[in-house]
Amino acid sequence: MKKQHYKLGAYHRVADHLYRYSATLKYYAVFKLHGKTKWVSLETTDRELASRRVREEIEKYKKTDPKTSTMALNALLDLYEKSIQGLAEHTQATRKSILKVFKETWDERLETQVRNVTRGQLQLWLSKHRARLKNSSYNEYIRFVRHLFSLAFDHKVIAESPIASMKLVRVEKPIRPTPTWEQLEAIVADIRKQKFNADAQETGDLVEFMGKAGVGTAECANLSGENFDLSNGKIILYRKKTDTGYSIPIFPQLKPLLKNFTERGKIELGKPVFRIKDPKKALDAACKRLSFQHFSSRALRRCFITRAIELGVDFKTIAGWQGHQDGRVLIAKTYSHLRNEHSENMAKKLVA
Repeated sequence: MKKQHYKLGAYHRVADHLYRYSATLKYYAVFKLHGKTKWVSLETTDRELASRRVREEIEKYKKTDPKTSTMALNALLDLYEKSIQGLAEHTQATRKSILKVFKETWDERLETQVRNVTRGQLQLWLSKHRARLKNSSYNEYIRFVRHLFSLAFDHKVIAESPIASMKLVRVEKPIRPTPTWEQLEAIVADIRKQKFNADAQETGDLVEFMGKAGVGTAECANLSGENFDLSNGKIILYRKKTDTGYSIPIFPQLKPLLKNFTERGKIELGKPVFRIKDPKKALDAACKRLSFQHFSSRALRRCFITRAIELGVDFKTIAGWQGHQDGRVLIAKTYSHLRNEHSENMAKKLVA
């Protein structure tokens, strides 16, 4: 077998599946796969290196499926959109948003075959959006292209992802405002006293429960009477983010609120405990009225965790109360500075 190029040079067979182009002295892998002959540049003039690479190329191409290897990029994008349907709603929204941007700003034709998309093209697309994105958002774009071509690899469209080795950029640790215990109680009281708001009492119930139980909106949305085991002093929860069930004790700080719930008939079998699903608007309004900085719904959970740490509760116990399955790793990583800060403040009391 010989492939001639009369103007520039000729291809000479030097070993099984290995050819050298006389004009550039570069080596090429030549082999048959699924009945077709493939020519692949090995990007080297070194014979020993070329001999190793030719074997790698043959093995790599064996991983593809002839039925899917001609898939176009737009078909892969459709497949990707279907693949994210089982993710959390906010995650889906993020991925779909980036997917839309990709379709609108990809410089090459979307009808091009996936196997012809290069790492350089993907890096160029990413660089177009780099300046306008924070590091955390830019990382979502990197994850998008990695997931996209990982999907192509899983379906044997390509032998390897051109972008698999691309690393995420470093994200600065964000400063997340967290209310003090006193601020939490002030916010709850402010929400409850809004006489002209028909949902004031219900919203106040939700905010107070979230802050004093350390529970998020997703867990609260699914709470009904059967989740409260008052005789054994525990609440059974389901953490959607980790797809796990767990329980927390009825903390002393929570008992007055739950007694109030019982007296008002809020804890009944088969009935949802909270009618309000998200206290965001009420929180925003209360913070403005009280001249506090903005606190998100997630800040209520952080308030609970911060207070628990300051009162000496260990990370492992707190992690269990949060439904975490890592023992204490995430809590320790996120809140270790509070433990050190609290320890230093306590040490100052040991005066001579």
